[in-house]
Amino acid sequence: MLEEFKNAFHRPNNGHIQLIIINVVVFVVLSVLHVFSEWFGFQDVFYLIHKNFAIPDMFSEFIKRPWTLITYFFTHDLSQLMHILFNMLIFYWFGKLFVEYLGSDKLIALYVLGGIAGALIYLGAYNLIPNPPEFIVKSSGGGMVGASGAIFAVMVGVATLLPDYSFNLLFIGPVKIKYIAGFYILVSFIGTTGSNAGGNIAHLGGALMGFIYVRQLQAAVNWGSWITAILDWVKNLFKPQAKVKVTYRKTEKSKTSSSSSKASQEEIDIILDKISDRGYESLSKDEKEKLFNASKK
Repeated sequence: MLEEFKNAFHRPNNGHIQLIIINVVVFVVLSVLHVFSEWFGFQDVFYLIHKNFAIPDMFSEFIKRPWTLITYFFTHDLSQLMHILFNMLIFYWFGKLFVEYLGSDKLIALYVLGGIAGALIYLGAYNLIPNPPEFIVKSSGGGMVGASGAIFAVMVGVATLLPDYSFNLLFIGPVKIKYIAGFYILVSFIGTTGSNAGGNIAHLGGALMGFIYVRQLQAAVNWGSWITAILDWVKNLFKPQAKVKVTYRKTEKSKTSSSSSKASQEEIDIILDKISDRGYESLSKDEKEKLFNASKK
């Protein structure tokens, strides 16, 4: 099973599956810890751990746990299995479509931006409104978890990019995704006066980010490039470095030519993989030139 998960995680252009796996793993680990904490009486330890995943409602608490700006949108309510199940189904449908058109890197970037936007709207509503409505205070419960804000960003981003693309819904038939996104936005807006007011406010923040992000992409501005750069830097830290071998022996001309050709082909393969994963616009000037020269052979 572990090997199957590894293979699924490392497939190219597979950002939506990678994010789903991370969400599911976090949910399973925390759920198992919760069960054992109830069995063996260390509930206080578990709640301390869980507290460090949920984003708090007060700025004074958030400053003490700033990492929760990220961790909260990989965490779900452990008492409601449908919370994570429904979120991941919606994310799979819209995320798969997003990846097909814009690639994994931009999906991951928008997921993170949407989650951050949802958190900031949530914190702002609770702390910056001079007299926050009672329903926001009551719905907070000391913090927030859930990937919904990030998922709303992806959903609205796809609907902005491909508004007339249709999904076949059970019992309904084909429905354009702009209407699906509009329905969820309306439901969340109405829900801002309900028992999950804070969560629904975060949904709206994520939705707004999804719209702005895709509009900016269409204007050739990538708001998520810094996220992609950070992730690439982290990935490179764990890549094994090739050992450099220096030799002064003369080799036969035919062997040298063959080796050079093979190295060039490997470079072209890497460039083609990069295009598949991130799109042609992600190539550097040098990579584009190499690809152009190879096409003339």
